[in-house]
Amino acid sequence: MTGAIASSSSPALTFELVARCSTTRARASVLTLPHGPVQLPVFMPVATQASLKGLTPEQLEETGCRLCLNNTYHLGLKPGQDVLAAVGGAHKLQGWSHNLLTDSGGFQMVSLLKLANITEEGVRFLSPHDGAPMLLTPEHSISLQNTIGSDIIMQLDDVLVTTSPDHVRMREAMERSVRWLDRCIAAHKNPTTQNLFCIIQGGLDTEMRRRCCEEMVARDTPGIAIGGLSGGEAKAEYCRVVATCTELLPELKPRYVMGIGYPEDLVVSVALGADMFDCVWPTRTARFGHAITRRGVLNIRNAKYTNDFGPLEEGCGCACCRKGGLGVTRAFVHHNTAKETVAAHLLTTHNVWYQLTLMREVRAAIVADRYPAFVRQFFADLYPDKAHYPAWAVDALRGVGVDLQAEGV
Repeated sequence: MTGAIASSSSPALTFELVARCSTTRARASVLTLPHGPVQLPVFMPVATQASLKGLTPEQLEETGCRLCLNNTYHLGLKPGQDVLAAVGGAHKLQGWSHNLLTDSGGFQMVSLLKLANITEEGVRFLSPHDGAPMLLTPEHSISLQNTIGSDIIMQLDDVLVTTSPDHVRMREAMERSVRWLDRCIAAHKNPTTQNLFCIIQGGLDTEMRRRCCEEMVARDTPGIAIGGLSGGEAKAEYCRVVATCTELLPELKPRYVMGIGYPEDLVVSVALGADMFDCVWPTRTARFGHAITRRGVLNIRNAKYTNDFGPLEEGCGCACCRKGGLGVTRAFVHHNTAKETVAAHLLTTHNVWYQLTLMREVRAAIVADRYPAFVRQFFADLYPDKAHYPAWAVDALRGVGVDLQAEGV
């Protein structure tokens, strides 16, 4: 289905649904934010501390990126709210003229801080810089994000890893996240220039996720995120949660699945009805000498690339593969992986380009209503033997009408 349908629940956001896949739940849309339009589905690179490791803002812009992430927790600690206020926000701090999304800092309470104490008031923890006692409340998280000036800000949620067996604590976290959203909405000072997204919690319990969806949707935030995933759960469980949530979410709002970045996860999640994704993996894996390609991830540190004079990926349009019309060779990157930062820079350039190009191709396939064929070709390229297709992907895609095991591509 094609034909644009526009909707807005915020003076700072317009969501225009452009096309729907006639088989799966995949959608193509345009998300217009204060710093310009963003084509959805989209992968958002993570510039944690207002910089994407390995790329300048200009180089990130050249990849076609129009929406990237900053981290509220890290920016709140350093350079701190006073510096951010003095410079005029994160856009000016990092010289970025396009859109920014900031997470709330809640995830770092789980991933980084072993001594965090979560109560109804907020999260108490010790500063990793000087050990001083600190408190992150919904109000302070929103205040920090208002100062940062990001186009999309996230509510502070009570995050619990999905693999936690404590059902009572999971329910408490879900219900507290709803209450904290109300506090975030009340504390938000810039609703005409910044969009507050809620975050669906509830672990792997689909009934709990349904209840949370009902509560969060009733608050009518401009966009909705599905949080608490990418925490070690089985991929089949992940797909079940995403499918459950997207089925219940409003059609004319952006749907953001937090912390997702592997290519096959992106392709399947789009088929399940999700629009926005982020992950540090493409940039982090670059620093370990890995290049993402259609045929899988290449470990360029491997000795077999010593005399390989081809590009990282044939036909790739990134600045690394096409520079000067000749391209940087695998041998050159291999030569530098253990010696020079240039290798991490080149691989980051390539990996970010790959991720953004993948999503551009995903979108084009949806608009042309050929997404099932695109998905089958994607998996055929990645896994030459169908016997090696991951069972979780086969099952999840079968649930939305795509049979990867069918004859032909």
